Order: sequence, then C-alpha cells, then structure tokens
Amino acid sequence: MTLASTPKFPHETMMAPPTILLVEDDGALRTLTARALRQSGFNVLTAATGAEMWVTLRESAVNLVVLDIMLPGTSGFDLFRRLRRESDVPIIFVSARGSEEDRVLGLELGADDYLAKPFSTRELAARVSAVLRRGGGMETTADRGGDNSRTPDIIRFDGWQVFLARRELRSPSGAIVDLTGAEFDLLSTFLGYPQRVLGRERLMELSRSRIGDSSDRSIDVLVSRLRRKLQAEGCEPPS
Repeated sequence: MTLASTPKFPHETMMAPPTILLVEDDGALRTLTARALRQSGFNVLTAATGAEMWVTLRESAVNLVVLDIMLPGTSGFDLFRRLRRESDVPIIFVSARGSEEDRVLGLELGADDYLAKPFSTRELAARVSAVLRRGGGMETTADRGGDNSRTPDIIRFDGWQVFLARRELRSPSGAIVDLTGAEFDLLSTFLGYPQRVLGRERLMELSRSRIGDSSDRSIDVLVSRLRRKLQAEGCEPPS
C-alpha cells in the first residue's frame, strides 16, 4: 500500500493549514474534537475505524494523526506499528487507558505524545501544535530570521552531527538515526547543557516535551530509548 506523501512544509506553502487525521470511533467525541481542532486553525479529516484511516491516508496528505487506541476490530497500537513501517507522520495517541503502563508503552513504540481521556480539546490542540513545531510543521518566529543570537544549526560531538533545522541526527558513519520528536528534543537538551545533572522535571521543562507527569516513568523511558539508539551506533549519550 502506498500512502500519500507527507508535506515537507516549505515556507512558500505555509499558508495552507496543517492537515490532521482524527481516528476516533465515538461519533460524538469525534465531532466535538474535530470541530475544536478546526477552530484552532487545522484542516481536519476523520475516520471511525482502522480501515477508514488507511483509505484516508492513501487519498490525502496528512501532517499528523490523532489515534485512539481502543478501536473496533483492532488496536490503535497495532495500527501504529503498521503505520510506522510505512510513514514517519507524527502520531499522538488518545485513549481512556491512561495508566502509566499504557503511556509508557505508547512512548516505547515511538509515539510523539499520549493524551488520556477525558481531555481538554484546548490541550489537544496545544499538543498538536507542539508536535508539529518540533517536527518543522509550523513556522515559528525564529524561523523568520533576523536574530543573530540563534544557536548554530549544526551541533557536533564525537563525530556525530545534529542538524537542528532539519531535526536530524547522523552517526559518525553518516547514517541517519531515526529519532522521535521527543527523543530529538531530549538529545538537544543534553547537548545544550553538557556536564550538567538534570532532573526529570527540569528535562521536561527544557525539552518542551509533553510526556506526562515527572513522577511517572515517561522521561526514564525516553532516556533509556535514546541511550539504546546511540549505543547501537557505538556511542554513549552526551552528558
């Protein structure tokens, strides 16, 4: 199956609002959430099942997927695994399953965010915007230039290269290392504060990652996952 290509957000096309695909089987909640996202400036497509999601993805270019976990006939986790094999589109899980175990599982799979039901539609819109900004999907003030104090676009350490504008990590061999938005934010934070001890709360504040309360294991999962990816390429995470 071939999915519609995800826009790369060149500045000249930024007049078009980002397109969000909302996958939710509850009709009333789907209508309410879609309306709120549209009022926040997004173009919203909807699907009630996994099958409808695949049809929409084949026919339309989507910038982000809001994916319910408890869907009829299939699990949102299973849909995520299949979708991630075919596309790098950002994905936010929403679910009534808001336990720490479920949030950690969603992050371990590589989701960009996880929001437990019931949630505020304003908070969902804010999280969608945050994920799109992390992925380069929405222009920010800094993107327009004019500030000579901006940090360098490339950070190098031990042969590795971090391209901030492209949000890309390359190993010493030149290979691109696949990082989620939250993982990239965490790595950038470590690089910005070398030889510093940073607590969970401070890490979340600095990285701007919305990954749950500092009392749960979400930040630990991200640190462990980032460490594994770097160690797989023969490198220790920066400290």
